[in-house]
Amino acid sequence: MDIKQLIHDDDAVSPVIGVILMVAITVILAAVIASFVLGLGDQAQQATPQASFSFEYEGPPSTGTNELTITHDGGDAIEAQEIYVRGEFGSNGGADSAGTWNSFSSGAADGSEISAGQSTSISVDATYDLRVVYEPVEGDTSATLAQDSGPDA
Repeated sequence: MDIKQLIHDDDAVSPVIGVILMVAITVILAAVIASFVLGLGDQAQQATPQASFSFEYEGPPSTGTNELTITHDGGDAIEAQEIYVRGEFGSNGGADSAGTWNSFSSGAADGSEISAGQSTSISVDATYDLRVVYEPVEGDTSATLAQDSGPDA
């Protein structure tokens, strides 16, 4: 074997670079797949709807009962089954009660949307402390959209 030929022979350079490139591609591909499997890549997060609600309390002098009207004033339309009224209704509704918009509004059915201008009425005491909460059916998150307290709370 000729030593001069061994020094000038560069046949091994190409296979070494090829192996390094294959390893690099494999590592990058494994990292991308792992990020999606572990939920780190392209998460589709549920966006909380932007909506405003107003509260109008009517005491016993005009209606004979304490009544709270909650009105969707504007913003995104939300499914009725995803809107909850939670909190303390006072002595009329019991402490720490909750219900969906459907349970207080006779016109709203499952799958219907609550949009601007729609309202519901709830029997409450003057000591009520309520929140309108968005909780999606398929999710495990919730967000308070509005909150109100009674005149004696």
